[in-house]
Parts: sequence; C-alpha cells; structure tokens
Amino acid sequence: MKKFEDLPYRPCVGLAVFNAQGKVFVGRRLGGPEHVDNEHEWQMPQGGIDDGEAPYEAALRELYEETSIRSIRRLGETEGWLKYDIPRDIAGEAWKGKYRGQKQKWYALRFTGHENEINITTPGGGGHKPEFAEWRWDTLANTPDLIVPFKRGVYEDVVRAFGEFSRE
Repeated sequence: MKKFEDLPYRPCVGLAVFNAQGKVFVGRRLGGPEHVDNEHEWQMPQGGIDDGEAPYEAALRELYEETSIRSIRRLGETEGWLKYDIPRDIAGEAWKGKYRGQKQKWYALRFTGHENEINITTPGGGGHKPEFAEWRWDTLANTPDLIVPFKRGVYEDVVRAFGEFSRE
C-alpha cells in the first residue's frame, strides 16, 4: 500500500455560479465521508474529470448532473490547479483510498436562466443521484466559512480569483 504522501490528487473541477445580483450558488451536501461535521455542509458544485474529458467539459457536465443548470455564460477560470489534502483518518473511505485529495480547476460562470431551471431533487433530467438537500444564493466571501475546514484554503483562493464577479 502506498504512503499517503505518495498518493496522487484526484483531478476535479469546481464551479462558482453567479446570479445577476452577484451571489453565488451553494448547496447543502447530502453526505459523504469527506463531510466530517454538520456545521460545514455547504459547497459550490464540483466533481471529477472523466478519463479523456477536458476540464471545462467536465465542469459543464458536473454542473448539469448536480443542479440541472445549462443556462450559463463563462466568466473566468483559475490560472492553475488548486489542491487540498483530505484528512488522513478518512482517506481510506473517500475515493476508495486511491487519492490523497483533489486538484481542482475552477470556473466562474454567470447563470443566465430562470431559477425554475435549477433542480437538485432530480438533477440532470432525473438521470443522476441528488447530491444536495437544499440550495441558496450566498455571497462569495461567505463560502470559506461554509465548507469543511480542510477545503477552506481552496475556497479562499476562489474568493480571491473570482471576487470581481461578486457583488458583496
């Protein structure tokens, strides 16, 4: 078995979806081994990149699979990959112990549709398992306080990268 430090990072994408008022979409997660407490259950949409898939294609797919959102306009992206390590005590549960954490490419998007397009109960046309119990629009600056602590540094980087699209 590989040492934790030798495990690779799982390639993923993250999405900061802003409405016309400059608020960002956040969803309260339904669960998973990486959600280590009940106080930090909120996050922006994110997910893995499939083999052979370009990061932006993965971002659009993940957004649809988690929220049913398709009406967007691309605003920006992070220059590089943002990384976090998962706590060692849950590393064996998350992603079957194959990764030490995630490296994420983040995209800022403007939601251009109507809120009735957003569907977290039967997302992706009903073809995907729900990941969020509820959702809301929030200020981008609040997101680091909503996320599990080990992802907080990534969210702070996202706030710095995409602050220009937010209206606090």
